[in-house]
Amino acid sequence: MDTALFLRIGFERGELFSNSEINELLAQSALINKILSAENSRSNPILSLIFKLSALSEIPYSKHLSAVNSLIAKLNNEAATEVGFSYTGNLIDIVPCYNAMVLEAFARFGLGQTKACQNALNWIKQYQLFERNQHTDWQHQGIFKHGGCLGKTPCYIGIGKTIRALLTYRTFSDYPDQQVDALIEKGLSYMARHQFFLRLSDNQPISKHITANIFPQSYFLSLADLIYIYSKSNYFDKQSTKALMTLVKSKAMNREQQYKMDYLYRYPGYVPFNSRRGPSDWLSYLYPLWLDEARINTINEGANK
Repeated sequence: MDTALFLRIGFERGELFSNSEINELLAQSALINKILSAENSRSNPILSLIFKLSALSEIPYSKHLSAVNSLIAKLNNEAATEVGFSYTGNLIDIVPCYNAMVLEAFARFGLGQTKACQNALNWIKQYQLFERNQHTDWQHQGIFKHGGCLGKTPCYIGIGKTIRALLTYRTFSDYPDQQVDALIEKGLSYMARHQFFLRLSDNQPISKHITANIFPQSYFLSLADLIYIYSKSNYFDKQSTKALMTLVKSKAMNREQQYKMDYLYRYPGYVPFNSRRGPSDWLSYLYPLWLDEARINTINEGANK
């Protein structure tokens, strides 16, 4: 087991580490070194930075490393605009998925209250759509590329990534935000109507790779994203999550609840946490932890009614 995963499991369980333990475990991680040494794209180095920092943010305490802080400063300088995060650095190219991914990563790094993150959050509050046949006031060209982000049928990937980011932001923020709570509920309601991954029209998967085990996240929505959203949201209507739970069970390799990677995304700077050979230790540890958290939350919700 890589020491980065050891830190993540302890963090998920609420265990405490001393600074010396943290620094030693970070220094021993081959995964962290692999992410830091990955080459950036020559055509879009900002996108590579987004993938790197999104991955590093999945590793608790990685901000202790000076190299990680340097990457954070670089991405903040190059991707932050006065209204949100852009994957090209240009305001006109702000799109829901990448704005959300940077917001989530920075929230994990404890930077959710910075001006750049608050700008990204306010972009979501002001412009993101969580329902069909709605209108956004954001008219810059980025949202009209890649099939359209905020049209009459808003991109489901953008909605899912945004809900994931808002859930993470809420978890890591010390400041309650009722508007964030309301947007999470609105987005979850939309996702629940789709049973989290199925089209309304034909009951088929909404997007490519949405049923695939992938870790860490990329720009597309994956099963790992959906399980994370499910576990952190307290949205446990059995009817709307039945298909998702059936899918998760079908992915288990054995009774020990081991899971393997289904797909390895490829882009400079993106580093998959495991190969496709054999069980993924990251998914095999995190999925049961997340699903158990969801089960406990369900019990608590029932006890409070």
